[in-house]
Amino acid sequence: MKVLFLTSEVDPFIKTGGLADVSGSLPKELVKKGVDVRVVCPLYSTIEDIYRKKMEKITEFYVDLDWKHQYVGVFQLKRDNVIYYFIDNLEYFDRDNPYGFDDDAERFIFYSKACTLLPKYINFKPDIIHSNDWHTALVNVYINDFRKGDSYYNDIRSLFTIHNLKYQGVFNSDYLRLAGLSGDYFNENDLKYFDAINFMKGAIVHATAINTVSENYANEIQYPFYGEGLDGLIRKYNHKLSGIVNGIDYDIWNPSKDPAIGQKYDLKNYDKKKINKRALQKKYNLPVRDDVPMIGMCTRLTSMKGLDLVRYILDELLQEDIQFVLLGTGEYTYEEMFNYFAWKYPDKMASRIYYSSKESHQIYAASDFYLMPSVSEPCGISQLIAMRYGSLPIVREAGGLKDTVEAYDKFNKKGTGFSFANINAHELLFTIKRAIEVYRNNKEDYKMLVRNAMKKRNDWEKSSKNYIKLYDDIRVKNE
Repeated sequence: MKVLFLTSEVDPFIKTGGLADVSGSLPKELVKKGVDVRVVCPLYSTIEDIYRKKMEKITEFYVDLDWKHQYVGVFQLKRDNVIYYFIDNLEYFDRDNPYGFDDDAERFIFYSKACTLLPKYINFKPDIIHSNDWHTALVNVYINDFRKGDSYYNDIRSLFTIHNLKYQGVFNSDYLRLAGLSGDYFNENDLKYFDAINFMKGAIVHATAINTVSENYANEIQYPFYGEGLDGLIRKYNHKLSGIVNGIDYDIWNPSKDPAIGQKYDLKNYDKKKINKRALQKKYNLPVRDDVPMIGMCTRLTSMKGLDLVRYILDELLQEDIQFVLLGTGEYTYEEMFNYFAWKYPDKMASRIYYSSKESHQIYAASDFYLMPSVSEPCGISQLIAMRYGSLPIVREAGGLKDTVEAYDKFNKKGTGFSFANINAHELLFTIKRAIEVYRNNKEDYKMLVRNAMKKRNDWEKSSKNYIKLYDDIRVKNE
């Protein structure tokens, strides 16, 4: 089976969020299982020289965008048995950041068109073209559009993965002409979205199959609260919708080998985890105590992460004998909130308003609990990492959090964490207090939860098999 995997970011070359983690881990696992998967990513100028020096230019061609005849350079690199192709164009990708520019529509129209044409120039005809999020959504439209005049695309099928429905690629309808697409696409049953065009809407309509990054999120987005204006369309096409939960890379997230943490440990010597806790307490100027429950949080500071719930109860929560460590950046109002509480409760709260990959590893390895009260969470990777490191997740039952965290059941002695259902601040507070109560007064149950969490397999093994089955279901069979 041949798969061309299209992404706007891939770890370790370029990363801004969870898409890069998936793009870096899933293809590696698919290759191990015998799938010939090739990954395509823009050649951003911010990709480090350590990788750029290993790239080899293999071909070039041109893409027409209205009156523009744009150069496409193709560089190749093999890493972990995966072949990566990088699309080069200085006008579009010589930037400080991957996204956030006035010409993002044009940049990713170019990228999508180049990706659709790419197989012809690299002598790799895929069974499936797998695109991800709005940046490559138009590929699904192009495949169907090219098929009208080019038989090459007749037996190529497409899969579109929605990592976050909130970001859809909505732009002025004038871009249809730049994309080289007929005005016929500007209708309610196609790309038209109010007076604009919506790249993701086009993918949902045109892709052979669509999936999201958890089963629960696939159900949620069919309702208005999570549907971000597309719930009606998703219900219409739900016959081709499925959910496959993400995994994490067990080579990177492994407390027994993690170079970022001071004390390595695993389930057999879990007691050593407290050495990491002491180290973090010293680093963040908190009282060095083994007996105090530490709650960790590494996150983008946005409203969808449930931070308004945290804001409402944090003063009351910090009356408890706990420590709370926060690492992340985002909206100013939340940065100020956490800084304020760190100032007010210096012995209980540490606020670190920046991003550090190394320190995130240290927080997972040091904390007893990990907080994720998200309003919306398509899959979530942090709770999977937290469980791997024996930090019990406290989550709201949203999206992938509901699929991956089993709530504590004190009667049947089950669970891998704690959860609550409603978007309600005091439900969050009472859930945290229940977790603290177990930590302090029911050591056996706490150890049982940690054991369950660390034993749970959240790598890509099962998820990759589900992707292979999905690929096999939609590809053209030539028996």
